Amino acid sequence: MASGFFALLDDIATVMDDVAVMSKVAAKKTAGILGDDLAVNAEKASGFVTDREIPVLWAITKGSFLNKLIILPLAFLLSAFAPAAVIVVLVLGGLYLAFEGAEKIYEYFFPHEHLAKVTAVVDLTKEEIKAAETTKIKSAILTDFILSVEIVIIALGTVVDEPLSMQIIVVSIIALLATVGVYGLVAVIVRMDEFGVRLINLNEEENSFSDKVGKLLVSALPKIIKSMSVIGTIALLLVSGGIFSHNIEFFHHLVPNWPSIIKDLLLGLVVGAVVLLLVNLVKMAIPKKAH
Repeated sequence: MASGFFALLDDIATVMDDVAVMSKVAAKKTAGILGDDLAVNAEKASGFVTDREIPVLWAITKGSFLNKLIILPLAFLLSAFAPAAVIVVLVLGGLYLAFEGAEKIYEYFFPHEHLAKVTAVVDLTKEEIKAAETTKIKSAILTDFILSVEIVIIALGTVVDEPLSMQIIVVSIIALLATVGVYGLVAVIVRMDEFGVRLINLNEEENSFSDKVGKLLVSALPKIIKSMSVIGTIALLLVSGGIFSHNIEFFHHLVPNWPSIIKDLLLGLVVGAVVLLLVNLVKMAIPKKAH
């Protein structure tokens, strides 16, 4: 009896070791998208009245959890009954990521007219503020859904050859860490300026240590969000290029002597530019009234 019990414990320990190893691999594979997810959501959760930032972020977080509850079962069903479809979805997702990365670079050099214009700030009623919050929350949840699909599929791709039980455990862990980790960091980032203001108002002394730290935090917030956007764009191209390189035979054997990071970055950029060109051509072919 005792030997059977200890054998069971040994089996459990072995499984937990396997889960830890596979989770680490999956986390590494999804790190690029998590970086973009963090940058996007930090930007979407900022810009509200101070006392509304956390409620808005909590609403987005709940939507993210709901997204995972929808995506995870569908992903596991694909893995169980149509495993080849996982690779197809992965490549399609790679095309989207490459397109998004290329589009961000394009918009940086050629910003859209509605982004280039500066609109006047007007006083809004409570109803208008509520409507603006709702619109922004819906937009953030939709973006989270798209990125969550990629996170889950990429994580699933790292364990697609493992038993279904292992897939469920590892991918669920990654999905949970993605939501808690990303939105936890976003909460810290969007409140950084508020914490800085509190440090500035901590005492009446001029140019005190708390004033310097507070001013640094306030001035650093927009720079951090902007830098995360740049890092996220590079990560999108790297992740998409890695997807093409590892799942498409032609790209896998292309320029084999190049460092993988350079190869993946250029591959993601080139494919993204082609997809962006095709999308823009389709938009130009559709009459303006149909947009």
